[in-house]
Amino acid sequence: MLLVGPTLPVMTINTGTAVAAAAVPRAGPQDETSDTALVLPLVALGAAGVLTGYGCLRRARRARARTAPAGGPAPPSYGPAPRAGLDRQARDRLVAADDCVRTSREELAFAAAEFDAEAVEPYARAVRQAETELAAAFALRRRYDHGVPADPAARRQALAGMVGRCEEAGRLLDAVADGFDELRGLDRGADALGAALEPVEARFRELAARTPTTQARLAALAARYAPTATEHTAGHVEQAKDRLVFAALRLNQGRQASDSGRVSAAVAHLRAAEGAVAQAAVFLDGVDRLAAVLDEAAALVPAALTGAEAERAGAADRLPDVPPGEVRARLLHADAVLASVRGELAPGPGDAATGRPYEPVDLLRRIVRAAAPLALGRTGVLSAAALLTARCATDAAAGFVTTHRGAVGAAPRTLLAEARRLLASPAPADHLRADELAREALAAAEQAVRAHGNPYAEADTRVSGTAGAVLGGILLPVGLPTGVPPAFGGPATRTRRTASAA
Repeated sequence: MLLVGPTLPVMTINTGTAVAAAAVPRAGPQDETSDTALVLPLVALGAAGVLTGYGCLRRARRARARTAPAGGPAPPSYGPAPRAGLDRQARDRLVAADDCVRTSREELAFAAAEFDAEAVEPYARAVRQAETELAAAFALRRRYDHGVPADPAARRQALAGMVGRCEEAGRLLDAVADGFDELRGLDRGADALGAALEPVEARFRELAARTPTTQARLAALAARYAPTATEHTAGHVEQAKDRLVFAALRLNQGRQASDSGRVSAAVAHLRAAEGAVAQAAVFLDGVDRLAAVLDEAAALVPAALTGAEAERAGAADRLPDVPPGEVRARLLHADAVLASVRGELAPGPGDAATGRPYEPVDLLRRIVRAAAPLALGRTGVLSAAALLTARCATDAAAGFVTTHRGAVGAAPRTLLAEARRLLASPAPADHLRADELAREALAAAEQAVRAHGNPYAEADTRVSGTAGAVLGGILLPVGLPTGVPPAFGGPATRTRRTASAA
């Protein structure tokens, strides 16, 4: 797989504007304004990126069951109530509302790069309000999944409440969609489109320049730590390259459409490119964030061990209400875990003084969980370790759902929403639970993607990288082969960019 970098060749469009693209071999002279000349090399590189990325992920991750969680792929809009009943309707509305909020937040970030904070604030406020409604809907769903309330009539009311919260979130976004379009002014013509394309292209070039560095960083992490430490980011760089190739194609087509006066098509291409660039950033940021977390965790492990030993000392005196047999069992368990951690840190025969490769976040998680029954919270280092592990797990799950939301249903998203809520709590016990729920959310989302497969990988959609874009929710699976890029707004407005991207 060839790297995308700042020194690679650029592709030019008929305005003379250069957009950095992935390096591809050229087969001789060609017309640089030709769509065919641009698409063919991008297709080859994009297909390679998809295959390599998903191949790495499948090889790196542990074998898990292939049962998909409840939910299913997000519909492009709310639409009529599904026949499966109010429960299925509530799950579908949660997924659709979550997608609306995510898309609106992403496009808002590009508008913020163009306009001042005061101009953007009304739309940022609408997104925050929609997020609040959505969080309440997910909280209702979480309680419902745990059998609360138990009364059948009350459960129907709870489902109706979820639907109502989702509808309110969508209404808040729909209400400001026209104003948001007026702010961006994308439909005014070439000048406005050019101004909107520039920050996207700048962000594209920035991410392309970061890709080789991030790839080298991931390789260094794989060499330093155990394979499980980086398993969930194993294919991130390749998938980032795939998104960047897709973005390059759509940016080029957007410039061409704008120059030829096809404003609606140009806006559709722009929105698709923005979505792809945003997801490429999620992939690369995930690797860089993991590198920082692993280094922080590795430095924290020795102090966490000391903290756990301090928790152990005098534990029996601090647990007067716990039966002596149970206290002894907790102490024996803590001793076994801490001894196991020390063994993994100790150098083996022929190893360097730093010891064998290990996964520092997992070691912290084991230390914290072993100390928790001995009154977790007395030692500040263990509280910090609990927060770090929870943050790492939540970030991993959030990144996966964001970049695969075309195939992730309501169940993983509900778990993730609860993990985020608990992560904001100051209580270490909540952080332990957030870590557990986030890892459960990631596993469920991965199962959903495996079960979903790639139903859009026909020959015509591979030409423009549509298959990967649909899986990531960059394009809605309507109007294929080009698809429809979702826009800022709720269910009534998010599909307004329906002009053909051809």
